[in-house]
Formats: sequence, C-alpha cells, structure tokens
Amino acid sequence: MALTLHEIETLFEHRGHEQYTGEPVTHLEHALQSATLGEREGASDALITAALLHDLGHLLHDMSGTPSAQGIDDVQQYRVVPFLRGLFPDEVITAIAGHGDAKRYLCANRAGYHAALSEDSKRSLQLQGSIFTAEQASAFIARPGAEGAVHLRLWDDQAK
Repeated sequence: MALTLHEIETLFEHRGHEQYTGEPVTHLEHALQSATLGEREGASDALITAALLHDLGHLLHDMSGTPSAQGIDDVQQYRVVPFLRGLFPDEVITAIAGHGDAKRYLCANRAGYHAALSEDSKRSLQLQGSIFTAEQASAFIARPGAEGAVHLRLWDDQAK
C-alpha cells in the first residue's frame, strides 16, 4: 500500500526532528539538504524528489541507536519502495533503491571516496556487502537508473 503525500508529510512532522543516526543532522535537515543539492545541480524533478525521500525508510520503523553500530543493515532503501510505488515514477524509485549500491560503486571507482565517508557510512558499507568488484560495478552502472542513484548518493554524502 502506497503512502499518501499527507502521510509522508506527517512522518517528517513527527520524526524529522530526530537525529539522523550516526550523523550531525536531523532527518529533515538531511532530506532538505540533499534535495537542495540536487536542485542546485539542475537535476530533474524526479531526482530532486528522490533526494528528498531517499532515507524515508529510516522513519518507517522505530530503532533505537545507530543500526550499523549494532551490526544491522536496516535495508531502509528497499523497505520504503513499496510505500512509494504508485505515488512516484520509476525514476524516483530506482534512485532511492540504488543509492546504497551507488556507495559501493563509488568506492570502487572514485579515488578517495571511501576515505571521505563518515564512520557510520563506512560501517553500513560493510553491512551492505562492501566495495563492489570491477565486475559488480560494471553490472550496477549498466542498470536503469544507476546514474541517478550515483548523483543521489553524492548529494546524500554532502548533506551530513
């Protein structure tokens, strides 16, 4: 069952003020900063929407503490997809679903990217399967929507 726009707004109203676990921003600050970065780069409306909603999965469940510090990959990028399908186009959905793998891709293909990740992001990288091999990276970037997911990931990293 898809969320409504009102329900998404309510999630941000009720939980957006919470600290984004492992980072020095709230969930709402992170979402708004990510979307603003996409807007500044002239991204499509769909990609800006994906940037705004990419971590909404964190707000759909209650979990105390930082999941990665507890050795848990909360798979939030996949958990939210069924709630957004039908409300947003595929470009939004694929960017959100792919932003975790985009981190793995960037670690494999961009010098210095891994070193610049926050400690929490490095922990979650290990839980998500670690850095892509060259073969995995090639397969990822060939997927529909992968380029959008990479852009989203870069905004995600800057919005912390």
